[in-house]
Order: sequence, then structure tokens, then C-alpha cells
Amino acid sequence: MKNVLYITLVALLFTACKNDNNTTKIEPLQEQNPVVFDGIDPSIKPGDNFYNHVNKNWYDNAVIADDQVGVGAYRFLNIPQQKLLQNILEEVSKNKHPQGSIEQQVGDFFASGMDTLSIDKRGITPIKPILDRIDKVTDITEIMAFVAEQIKTGDYSMISPYISPDQENSSLNILHLSQAGLGLPDRDYYFKDDASVREIQDAYKTYLTTLFSLAGDENAVVNANKVYSIEKQLAKSHKTRIERRVIKDNYNKIEVSELNKTYPNIGWSKVLEILGVETQWVDVKQPKYYETLNALLKQIPISDWKLYLKANSIGSHDDLLSTPFQEASFAYSKVLSGQSEQQPRAQQMVRRVDRQIGFALGQLYVKKYFNEAAKERALDLVNNFQKTLEGRIENLEWMSDSTKVKAKQKLYAISKKIGYPDVWKTYDVTIYRNEFFENVVALRKDEFQYELNQLNKAPNREEWHTTPSTVTAYYNPSLNEIVFPAGILQAPYFDLYADDAVNYGGIGMVIGHEFTHAFDDQGAQYDKDGNVTNWWTEQDYTKFKAKTQQIIDQYGAFTVLDSVHLKGALTVGENTADNGGIAIAYDAFKKTQQGMSEEKLGGYTPDQRFFLSIARIWRVKMRDEFLRNYVATDPHSPPMWRVNGPLMNFTPFYNAFKVKEGDVNYKTDEERIKIW
Repeated sequence: MKNVLYITLVALLFTACKNDNNTTKIEPLQEQNPVVFDGIDPSIKPGDNFYNHVNKNWYDNAVIADDQVGVGAYRFLNIPQQKLLQNILEEVSKNKHPQGSIEQQVGDFFASGMDTLSIDKRGITPIKPILDRIDKVTDITEIMAFVAEQIKTGDYSMISPYISPDQENSSLNILHLSQAGLGLPDRDYYFKDDASVREIQDAYKTYLTTLFSLAGDENAVVNANKVYSIEKQLAKSHKTRIERRVIKDNYNKIEVSELNKTYPNIGWSKVLEILGVETQWVDVKQPKYYETLNALLKQIPISDWKLYLKANSIGSHDDLLSTPFQEASFAYSKVLSGQSEQQPRAQQMVRRVDRQIGFALGQLYVKKYFNEAAKERALDLVNNFQKTLEGRIENLEWMSDSTKVKAKQKLYAISKKIGYPDVWKTYDVTIYRNEFFENVVALRKDEFQYELNQLNKAPNREEWHTTPSTVTAYYNPSLNEIVFPAGILQAPYFDLYADDAVNYGGIGMVIGHEFTHAFDDQGAQYDKDGNVTNWWTEQDYTKFKAKTQQIIDQYGAFTVLDSVHLKGALTVGENTADNGGIAIAYDAFKKTQQGMSEEKLGGYTPDQRFFLSIARIWRVKMRDEFLRNYVATDPHSPPMWRVNGPLMNFTPFYNAFKVKEGDVNYKTDEERIKIW
């Protein structure tokens, strides 16, 4: 079912060079143009709420467009990024290009999705063959055969297979099976009874009802309730998002022969045969879910399962069908997000092209908007941060020397990917200008086959899991790598002509954050090769767990929307990385000439500008509905607490802004949490 300021791109054009006094200096390509920190509210003391001190005036005046759920930095920088991509797509879609070229693939795909007249004319016709196949199903074996066939087209329902490294042998990709089967954003949404959740439940049921009605079902309300009932029964077996953070509890590797014995009703031999999977071992990540599915396949009438499959199949394709189906989908999603208007079709198609054939589009994006020199120069800065973290590990008081050796080995084994891939992913598909539905399905099939081809092989270490234009960064523990796409190498994270304080507080915090993920509550369980194994002394790991528990407790007390508490245990990894990221970035900044000086710029000391930059990169305004769902499901803390949380633990911030006892966010030195 449904799972639901234009900023000029600035390439990271700098040269990191070592001076004789062991300082690091960023050499700009022209005279610096100091960033002005506007939006500051001087009536709010830095020690009371630094996020609001820096951003409140901006926040009060920022307007979220009717077709957006938020505005500002971070993920919302992808909005202006999409304008750049739209420029590319509109240009290449105007002209004819050689068949199979990336220009032809992305241009014709974009054009096919923009042909809404043809899409509307086809109505439900594209998925009629799918619904007809469901009508012919007579037993459980045929149900599971249908489920497996649909997975190959990107239509996932009650089982969720994927291929990635074996966490105990990271040199080999294996098949994993995750819990699945739900339409609401999280299992908890089926069981909570507060008004906001009931509204979401009702909207989802209305959505299911509308799908059945559009398919010509005269018993739409009754059948929607049957589907919801099946999902709720499946949801009871789901692990919570917090439970899924416990890595070893979500790894259950068994032989395929045992899989058949344990879950006989699912018929795994046939399912895997249809999928084209040949393997001896499978990781069943959440066994209780598959135990429940195995039982429910017998308990629930075949007729009800067919309704479930119909709802899922329509829902998996609703945004590819005519306007009434798209409107039904949006009516449900806007209750979740608070977004009042659907985005223009061009914006929707930009996201789809980026999502489904994004590395073809990414080549055009990089060529047009990203400077070739940026990769090497960005890598210089990342390498400097790596050395900075080494120094912090060496100086840890709570970690023994033997564990420090292994931590530093892991640190220097981290591989770095900057800007865009060295080897571009290709798409083995034929894209037609007038066949939108078929294009999407073809790309989904290609993606499935691409993943299947990785099974029982060593992981592809050239592969990226985000497109170059995306404003994001990530750490992958199985491959022990950090990735910084071109999209995040722009203001406010990096400004070519800004002073060091701004860049170290911006992109520097991000770099430090991703390095720290190698040593957060989950990353710390992986060794330098990406295997889940204990490389700690027992005493050191006990100390580490106690410190992460402090993070859990501290953030669990924070609230948004007056009374909605953050989930400290869900966000502990990101919060640990935020705390570590700031500390690493600050240490690196203090090695620069500006960091060692006290010369004011724009009325602020270097340290003050560093912290102001940190608050500015999380300058975000979200709709309340979106924020409520964000807190329930996202492992990141909301923007305010990505600033205030780490800074209340960081003594240099206290010194920079003279935070003192009596300030709202003041913590004694003993209360300030220090991990990395």
C-alpha cells in the first residue's frame, strides 16, 4: 500500500594545504565575502535556545508553499535542486537523441510522464491484467506465486526480499527478508488511539475505499475494512523501529531447506524459484512476522487475501494511473504531511526520474553544475577530519589503549566517495516516449534484475545508494564508507567565498557527523571490514553503552509541538553523530588560522561564527502534521534539537556565548555528555 530560496550550486572549490605550524588553511579562489547571519533574534539568549536565537526571525517569516511540507535547509534544499534537474529534463526532452543514450532515456521518460492526457485516457487499463490475474487465484500457492511475480516488477506486498552484504561475512551478498505488508507508515499507527492517529487511520481507510470504488467494486467500504483488518493482524507481529535498531536481534541466517520447513504455507521454494533466486542461505530479519504470515495464510479466507492483493496492486501503481487515482493518493498523504496542494506535474516527474533513472540524470547534472576539481579538493578536507578524529580517539579517557588501536584501524579503513560515482550505473531498458506506465515497470524490473545479479557475489564497492544531486550524506557500515554527493556541497553547508568558521560549522559538521556514524550505537558493532563482531574490550563497551544511554535519556526528554516527546532510543545513532560531528569539526576548525585567532568578523568572534553556522544549516520550518509523523518514524531528531542538543553538551559553545547557570539549556560540566 502507500508508504508514504533558489540556491545556486556551489562546487567545493578549495585547496587544503599544510603550513609549517601544523595548521590547515582553506585557500579561496577569490577574496572572501563574509556570510551575514540574518534572522537572529537577540531577545532570545543563546543559552536558552540557540536554535531560536539564530533562526527565530527567519522562522517566523518563512512561508511553506502550499505544495510543500517544509522550507529551508537540509532535505528541503532538494526543492531548488529539483529546479536544476527540471531545467535539464525540459531541455533534453525537447530534442531527439540516439536510442539508448542517457539523454534519450531521461528525456523520453520525463516526456512520457508529462503526457497526462494520454495517462488520463488510459484510466485503470494499465493494471487491468494484474487485477484479472488476482481474480483467477484459487489457493495459497497461487497467492504466493502472484506475490513473487509482482516483486519482479517492483510491486512489493507481503514479503520484502533484498540483497546486501552478510553482516557476519561482509565480503558476500546474501538474500535478506524483512517484515512487510503494511500501508500505514509504521506498525504503531494501527494501535494508537489519539485523535491525530485516528485521523490518519480514517484517511487511509478512505483511501482504500476510493481505490476499490475506482476499480468498480460495489462493496468498497466493506472490502477496504477487510484489507485494513489483515494489515492490522500483520502489524501485531512487526518489530518496532527501536527494536529493529538492535542489529544482532535482526539477523537470523538459516538454510533455505529450513526456511521451507519453518514456513511451509509460504512455499518458499516456489517463491524463490519465481524470483530467480538460487542460494543456500537466507537472513530472516524478523522471524515473528513470517511466522504470523505463515499462519494467516491459512486462517484468512482466500477471497480476503485477493482483496488485499488488489488494494496493494492498485496502491503500488496509483501514481502511474489517471488523475482520480492520483487524487486519492494525495488525499491520504496530505493528512500525513499537512501539504494542502499537489505539486505540479513537472516536479513530480523530476522526482520520479531522479528516483528511477537517477544516475543517468546524474551524469547530465554533474556535467552542467558540478566542477570536476571538487572531488579531489573535497577529499582533502575529509582526510583532514579523519586525522582530527584520530586525535580525539587517542585522547579519550574512557577507552583503553587496545580498543583505541582497533578504533583507529577502522577509522583509516573508511573509504570516501565524493561528488559523484567514478563508475556510473547504467540501465538496461528501452524507454518509449508515449508509454509512461510501461517505462516505470521496465525500470523497476531492471532494478530488480540489477539487485538479483549481486546475489552470492562480493559487494560492488563502486555502487552509490544516493544520486549525485541529492542533498544528503551517509555512512554505510557494511562497506565502511562515507559518501558526500555533489548536492550537499553548496550553501549553507559550503560557501566557496566564506570564512573557515562558516564552512567548518557547515559541511564540517556534516563530515564529522558521518565519521561518527562509524562509532555510533550501531556502527560501533561493525569492524573495519564491515562485519558485525565485537572489537571492544568488555569494559570499554560497557562504558560506551552507558554513554549512549545518556544520549537516549537526554533526548527522550526533549519535546516538539508542546508535548510530543522525541524517541531517544530511535534517534540515538543520529544524536551521537551530531554530538561527535560538532566536536570533530570544532577541533579541525581550531587548527586553521581563523580558528586560532580572536579577530571578529561581522561582529562575531571566529568561535561564535562557527556555532552560528551550525544553527544556520538546520534552519528548517515544517508543517505540524509532517513534524508529528517525522518524530514517530524518523531516526533523526527535529532540526531544533540537532542544534540545541549537542551544544548543551559542548563546553566551547558555553565559552563562546557566555552561557551560564540559570540559562534554560545550561548543563553542569558533569551533566554534559562526551562520547567521541
